[in-house]
Amino acid sequence: MSLKKILVTGGAGYIGSHTVLRLLERGYKVSVVDNLERGFHHNVLEGSVFHKLDLAETDKLAEVLEGQDAVIHFAAWTLVGESMAQPEIYFGNNVGGSLSLLKAMLRAGVKKLVFSSSAAVYGIPKESPIVESCPEAPVNPYGESKRMVEIMLRWFDQIHELRSASLRYFNAAGADPQGRLGEEHDPETHLIPLLLRAVETGQPATIFGDDYPTPDGTCIRDYIHVNDLAEAHIRALEWLDGGGATGQYNVGTGQGHSVREVLAAVEAVTGVKVPHTVGPRRAGDPPVLVANPEKLRRTLGWKPQYTGLRGIVETAWNFARRRAAAPQR
Repeated sequence: MSLKKILVTGGAGYIGSHTVLRLLERGYKVSVVDNLERGFHHNVLEGSVFHKLDLAETDKLAEVLEGQDAVIHFAAWTLVGESMAQPEIYFGNNVGGSLSLLKAMLRAGVKKLVFSSSAAVYGIPKESPIVESCPEAPVNPYGESKRMVEIMLRWFDQIHELRSASLRYFNAAGADPQGRLGEEHDPETHLIPLLLRAVETGQPATIFGDDYPTPDGTCIRDYIHVNDLAEAHIRALEWLDGGGATGQYNVGTGQGHSVREVLAAVEAVTGVKVPHTVGPRRAGDPPVLVANPEKLRRTLGWKPQYTGLRGIVETAWNFARRRAAAPQR
């Protein structure tokens, strides 16, 4: 492995910390950059070098990047509703921060990057499963910010020979199987931890819409385990290390599960009926979002290890119980 030193932005967040864990287990030397506005210091793992730094601090970022071999870029804000209310902060943070990172990489001579993108770049797709050649038509500033960074990356490759792999996530879910890391968003917006919270507190979770044109009336999504996502980033690093070209890849299982199927899986794992109510649809929620991950499988040799919904939920429940039993951090 010629790539040995990896800088991870947003490495104190959900997917970032899981990826740092996998990198350390593989023997990489990892530096983490996070401003801790939405990440957690307890997610900074022993064995990594931590820099509390905002991506807007280009000069300091360039100093940290000296001697690094590649970057995995997670640092971004991810709440669709917030992006609709405050688009200015999403373009400033997600796009402006990414541009600052790219400028710092050029100064430090680092020319390989794996980017945390999103299926939100597709907007409301007209076909399913979704392939990478589907039109990019975001319907919210969050998705637009990810698309804008992908556009920048294409130009930085063409002009500066900075090669990148953009991984378009579908629905990240689950937790480290040993319970060391998991979802701790604040506010929490992901379905599985919200249903588990309802089990723990007795406060009903809300299902948004039960009148979609799907078999049971609820939205269908492609749930991808966070460890499988982490593995995809490492495969992308290896691809770039081997001379692979800039590209975009869907990261999903290729299987869709409805909200009611997730609800049933949570009840099966916990043994508890999940208190819930049904609310109106959320604006911009497509009925079905399922990946065609064939390009990722074929090009990077990746395949998901967690292909069943129950296994994903079990890891999330294990983490939720460990967190509930642990002293307050």
